[in-house]
Amino acid sequence: MIRRNPGFSNLTAGYLFPEIARRRKAYLAAHPDAKLISLGIGDTTEPIPPHVDRRMAEYAQRLGTVEGYSGYGDEQGLTALRERIAEVFYAGSVAAQEVFVSDGAKCDIGRLQLLFGRDVEVAVQDPSYPVYVDGSVIIGAAGPYDDGRGGGRPGYRGIRYLPCTAANGYFPDLEALPENGLVYFCSPNNPTGAVATKAQLGALVRAATAKGSLIVYDAAYAEFIRDPALPRSIYEVEGARACAIEVNSFSKTIGFTGVRLGWTVVPRDLAYADGASIHADWNRVCTTVFNGACNVSQHGGLAALEAEGLAEMRTLTDFYLGNAALIRRALEQLGITCIGGDNAPYIWAHFPGRSSWEVFAEILDHCHVVTTPGSGFGPAGEGFIRFSAFGHRENVIEACRRLERLGA
Repeated sequence: MIRRNPGFSNLTAGYLFPEIARRRKAYLAAHPDAKLISLGIGDTTEPIPPHVDRRMAEYAQRLGTVEGYSGYGDEQGLTALRERIAEVFYAGSVAAQEVFVSDGAKCDIGRLQLLFGRDVEVAVQDPSYPVYVDGSVIIGAAGPYDDGRGGGRPGYRGIRYLPCTAANGYFPDLEALPENGLVYFCSPNNPTGAVATKAQLGALVRAATAKGSLIVYDAAYAEFIRDPALPRSIYEVEGARACAIEVNSFSKTIGFTGVRLGWTVVPRDLAYADGASIHADWNRVCTTVFNGACNVSQHGGLAALEAEGLAEMRTLTDFYLGNAALIRRALEQLGITCIGGDNAPYIWAHFPGRSSWEVFAEILDHCHVVTTPGSGFGPAGEGFIRFSAFGHRENVIEACRRLERLGA
């Protein structure tokens, strides 16, 4: 009989968010009258804005006519959408042909792991989004989990964890970057909400170039940045085109978590050690294992990048940042140290000396609020809780009121 991919047996018990869902379901089974409010998973809650929604509906209706029907499109995405993404988000620093439209940033991370395979050393910010690590384990680029009882830091073998803590301003020691490896870097960071400065990204690009490593830059939350001095793209930094791939998404900015639409920029400057084109290989991956993003979604993306859609995007991201400000203020009034929530929709709250899952359980039990334990994002997340600002305003206000019970 066929053998199981050993990567699955190397994974720890469960992916973070299904585990939270499991615990939430178990809590409700034991406390059926509890009215839980979720500040946990980063799923949008507000309706898709009217201009974008209307354009998608109009296009979907045209599919029911002979004249308006469309089947397969280019696997790389609609030319008009690729051109508009290059213009709006990159101001000409990347070409439309370097933009590959997809069904979301998370899906693209998986395809990038397929692109680079198992024989590459992987480095991640610690803490960081779990798919960078779990996907690497599944593909075989990392081994079984080490609980640290042998004296080292906990984590998967073969993954180089780059601690990002208050002590280093949530920016890693770049001396620790691997040689000829893959470096996952997310800014604004999920889960901490920290945003790298242009000087920091410049140092990252120089360090990666010196070590022959490639950066996978996750900019999915870039449109939440309000400080004009902070970069929204790695390509604002000189030299990045020769060492970085950028992944981005419409999910959180225009409410497309269920609609599914994102993109990845792979510059033509990128090359392997032997000079072969990474851009060409990525095009081959996309045309081999992907048939292109949904046509309806792509027309929604086009609408989002029109003047009216961009205004709606700003309004929607402002709304979630308003939620974040309320949550952070409520926590800080309790004396809890936090970062994030100003240029990102996440608040990273510190509970020193305590287990993240223990604090998760206390907040769930005493406040009936679902959060995300920081340890699920990596070893450096222990003792932290991530609060998500994605929620209806009335629920966020009520959750903040309930959080006062933590100080009782």
